[in-house]
Amino acid sequence: MRRWGTLTAVCLGTFMLLLDVTIVVVALPDMAGSLHASLSDLQWVVDGYALALAALLLAAGAAADILGRRRVHVAGVVLFAVASLLCGLSRGPAMLVAARALQGVGAAAMFATALPLLASAYQGRQRSAALGVWGAVSGGAAAIGPVLGGLLTAGPGWRWIFLVNLPVSVVQVWLTLRVVPKTRGTRGMRVDWAGMAAFACFGGGVTYAVVRAGEDGWTSSAALVAFGCAALALVLFVLVERRAAHPLLDLALLRRPAFVGVMLGAFAFNGVAFGVTPYQSIWMQTLLGMSPVRGGLTLLPMTVAAMIVAVLVGRLLHGVPARLTIGGGLLLIATGSLCQAVLDASASWTALVPGFVLVGVGTGFISPTVAGAALAAVPAERAGMAGGAVNTVRQLGYALGVAVSGTLLTSRMTGTLPSDAAHALAGGGAGALRGGFPEHTLRAAFTSGLNGALVVVGLAGLAAGALVLLLVRTDRPAPHEESGARADRPVPAHR
Repeated sequence: MRRWGTLTAVCLGTFMLLLDVTIVVVALPDMAGSLHASLSDLQWVVDGYALALAALLLAAGAAADILGRRRVHVAGVVLFAVASLLCGLSRGPAMLVAARALQGVGAAAMFATALPLLASAYQGRQRSAALGVWGAVSGGAAAIGPVLGGLLTAGPGWRWIFLVNLPVSVVQVWLTLRVVPKTRGTRGMRVDWAGMAAFACFGGGVTYAVVRAGEDGWTSSAALVAFGCAALALVLFVLVERRAAHPLLDLALLRRPAFVGVMLGAFAFNGVAFGVTPYQSIWMQTLLGMSPVRGGLTLLPMTVAAMIVAVLVGRLLHGVPARLTIGGGLLLIATGSLCQAVLDASASWTALVPGFVLVGVGTGFISPTVAGAALAAVPAERAGMAGGAVNTVRQLGYALGVAVSGTLLTSRMTGTLPSDAAHALAGGGAGALRGGFPEHTLRAAFTSGLNGALVVVGLAGLAAGALVLLLVRTDRPAPHEESGARADRPVPAHR
């Protein structure tokens, strides 16, 4: 139990927090009806969690390096459980979005400590095997979320997709305190709060700007002001990090093409693979008449492919360059997205299956290897920063992917429907529109929007995959980092 106890505890927490990234997907139509939520509300139910998770991962990783990784991890689980309870008790969209954001804060503490805890417990091939299992759990959780969400929504109700976290959190805290070694932080270090605030404003500003652009247009004053504020926040983040004694992100790493390539691949990964999924679920339930359970089960081809491939990659492709697994995986995901862009008014969900399988295979290639590539890029004592950085850009990519996909979806639909009808249809309001528009028109509009979004994210994935293959030429660290950055060496726990 002790040997693989750390892996079990970390994987349980990771599964739970990543499950909540996508578990809400099939529950969105029920949430919209129960809480009278708009399309914008639904986007923030998804993005509020992902954005809080992304914005605080770097700070949580730095705090864990200082305060102790196990302590921060357990605190994150407790906060995650409390926020899950608030989500389940929500009486309106504003409360649900706020609770989802709080949930993301707890998830950030859990996620940022996952890789450092594994890196400190395992080395060599054991580390590769552990990262492979962790990657399989990561990919599987994101993919299985809609399936479990459908079962819970159709059964006890959508609120239970959050309430089910409570008993799991209790088990996770008990297991972590029992089997994960206690660590103490490095003295004399401080958390870069200014950098954290600037990065949070950047991520939130960009996502808000994209959502507003979908509602009011790309040249609207609200969208332009939000984009401007996000750009200013990014500049402030760079300035703060250059002056900070203990920065959230060592900007010197950005001079290394390999590190930039890994971060780019991680950013594109979740957005391209899962950004359109919430709207596909709304299409299946509100226009094809599927139940939440059946809507979730349609994603099983992606789920199974992701989990099987991730385990095989972690066990069999030890030492294969990350440029091939990450870049190749992105190309597979992008191809899968393009293969799904074949829908019309009479299309069935089965037209998506080949694309789902390709996306799942690509996910299986990237999930276990992007983590190892990030750990290999920094000195061992900054493993918390590396884990936080790669997971930050993954979640930020997902949040932006959902927002951009929603904007593309509604923009394409306005060619067939009035703007307010397009937003209502994208938000799950097909039932209210059927009295004013023919069924064929509604289906044609939605599938046209889905096709447009899938083509754009597919092309973005192809570009990102090509850049990863170009930039990540080697996994070897820079000479001045080599002694501490090898992936086959353990990351020592803080004394």
